[in-house]
Amino acid sequence: QVQLVESGGGSVQAGGYLRLSCAASGSFSAINGVDWYRQAPGKQRELVASISVEGRTNYADSVKGRFASSRDNAKNTVYLQMNSLKPEDTAVYFCNAHIRVGNYEYSYWGQGTQVTVSS
Repeated sequence: QVQLVESGGGSVQAGGYLRLSCAASGSFSAINGVDWYRQAPGKQRELVASISVEGRTNYADSVKGRFASSRDNAKNTVYLQMNSLKPEDTAVYFCNAHIRVGNYEYSYWGQGTQVTVSS
């Protein structure tokens, strides 16, 4: 069984920073790509960042230059560093990891972590 646990959310003022973590545990071979999504109240879930198994990253235009994703494969953990936070970044953030179990790849979701940015 594979579990993804997110942590690091919280409440900050505009201009502040937070670092989210997404840690995988259980029995698996490898963590491939990991995506970060967010969902604000009344809005659709949106993709904000992706990191490949090699560490290549992509970001939504709305967070480019402010957010950075990284990974520590030894710890089975992916991070999302969020700087210069804005009130419009307020949302529940989810990680979605593509994890290899045996010969197959499965998609797992974290439980979500609330980020609230006040002006």
